Amino acid sequence: MKLARFIHEGKEWYGRVEGQSLALLEGSLAELKPTGTILELAQVRLLAPCKPGKSLCIGLNYKDHAVEFGLAIPISPVFFIKPSTALLEPFGDIVWPELSKRVEYEAELVVVMGRKAKNIKASEALDYVLGYTCGNDVTARDLQPKEGQWTLAKSFDSFMPLGPWIETELNPADLEISSFLNGQRKQHSRTSNLIFGVHELVSYLSKVMTLEPGDVIMTGTPSGVGPMAKGDEIVIEIEGIGRLVNQLA
Repeated sequence: MKLARFIHEGKEWYGRVEGQSLALLEGSLAELKPTGTILELAQVRLLAPCKPGKSLCIGLNYKDHAVEFGLAIPISPVFFIKPSTALLEPFGDIVWPELSKRVEYEAELVVVMGRKAKNIKASEALDYVLGYTCGNDVTARDLQPKEGQWTLAKSFDSFMPLGPWIETELNPADLEISSFLNGQRKQHSRTSNLIFGVHELVSYLSKVMTLEPGDVIMTGTPSGVGPMAKGDEIVIEIEGIGRLVNQLA
């Protein structure tokens, strides 16, 4: 099932995507119920598919990306947090911050939590996941040190596009993932190349902090990251989910 979050008549809703239609749902992300109302997808403005309380991001989680930056392969997940103000909807504009001279894209599979999770086993982790969406870990690369905290470079407003919806019926183990800059493919890999898989990440992070419904985990990006220019279109595409489209303003 594909779950979208959107604006209709000035109000936020969730809906089940059925082709080019939306079946309206009411309630919280953890417990949604049908209303019986059907809308056309073209009638609404899509929002980021959830409003995470915590956005946990994993760095250097594809071997080729670590090699690309001349960094050692991590022996445990490297993570940082993006603020809620970084959230951006599909088709929204990524805003170039004044402090940066180099803004880059990073295609990522994003895990959306469906249940409260604390100290869970890796073998149980997927039972706590609602589904998956596409993400772009936008980065001010010139502000990112090779060592130390990366949060500043990755936390500007609009630096976390998510969408277009959450796919709840998906095996995350081996999905094709790509990014396209102005129609040209720049990144291409599969989630089977993750150093730490989804189940390992969910379990590991649940031992650090309580994961709650709607929280997201950005699982890392493959090699091929690069700069964008103002006016560029960046598309993140993941097999079984869809395409997240944004522009750099």
